[in-house]
This record gives sequence, structure tokens and C-alpha cells, in this order.
Amino acid sequence: MRYVASYLLAALGGNASPSAKDIKKILDSVGIEADDDRLNKVISELNGKNIEDVIAQGIGKLASVPAGGAVAVANSRVTINHFDCSFYTFPKT
Repeated sequence: MRYVASYLLAALGGNASPSAKDIKKILDSVGIEADDDRLNKVISELNGKNIEDVIAQGIGKLASVPAGGAVAVANSRVTINHFDCSFYTFPKT
């Protein structure tokens, strides 16, 4: 993830095609040593692609991921909040 994040930072900074050296410089600035194999894999996968298109495709893939557990948690919170409110005594004015 650190390599993708560094690539995106470089791209958002105006570098349309970040090199391994560019990404290493970003990682070095925060004390992270780069693994050349992983770094080269990220560069080969993203090189020449429009970052906005890659992000849009990723968002589209995330939309298809089931989120049933999150809905159940949200519903239980609503129930808890409603339950908690039923025991609150409002002061008389």
C-alpha cells in the first residue's frame, strides 16, 4: 500500500509517470526503505495509466463488495440509541 500511496502522491503532485527514484524519494522522506521488487511491480502496473481512471475503476469494484455486516452494525446502533433515550428523564422547567 505504501508504494501505491507514494505513486499517487507523486502523480497528484504533477508527475504523470513517477519513476522508482521518485517513489523512493517520497518513502525515504518518512523513513521507509523501499523493496525494489514490490516497487517495480506497482510501477509496471500503473505506468501509462490515467490515475483518475484507475481510482474510478477501484471505486466501481468496491461498490460490488457486500456490506451486510456494516448495515447490521448501523441498525444495532440506532436501536441502542433509541433504547438509551427511553431511560433519559427530561428535567421539568
